[in-house]
Amino acid sequence: MSVCFCVTPGSNRRDVAEDDARPVQMARRVTAARLRYCGPPHLVDDATLIVSKLVTNAIVHSSGAQVTLTLAVRDGSLLIAVHDETPDDIAVHHAGSDDERGRGLFLVGYLANAHNGGWGTSDKGATTWCRLSLAWAQQ
Repeated sequence: MSVCFCVTPGSNRRDVAEDDARPVQMARRVTAARLRYCGPPHLVDDATLIVSKLVTNAIVHSSGAQVTLTLAVRDGSLLIAVHDETPDDIAVHHAGSDDERGRGLFLVGYLANAHNGGWGTSDKGATTWCRLSLAWAQQ
């Protein structure tokens, strides 16, 4: 399943514009609904948090006008992929203890590891993906 969201083009914004907060909320709702009704429902909380972080990063760091969320269950895993229109290197920011932001990819990595999965990028950085094991989550 893939869903596209139009966003305000802009590069390296510090904050998400109010209009662009709606796609993040919609992406979370679509993810939760898809997992509750089509499975796997036990990953709803962690998957919606991951989607929120990846979609927000795509909006903030892309200069494109569209973000695409893809959810797929294959090979015993839930694959979450977020594609923006701007290839760029992705790096985990090491936030200081007083920083209010900069922990999104750290959280994605933590949750992926907790579900015996992983995360990474493809398409020269335009796509950030996360894989969560279905078997691991059911134990």
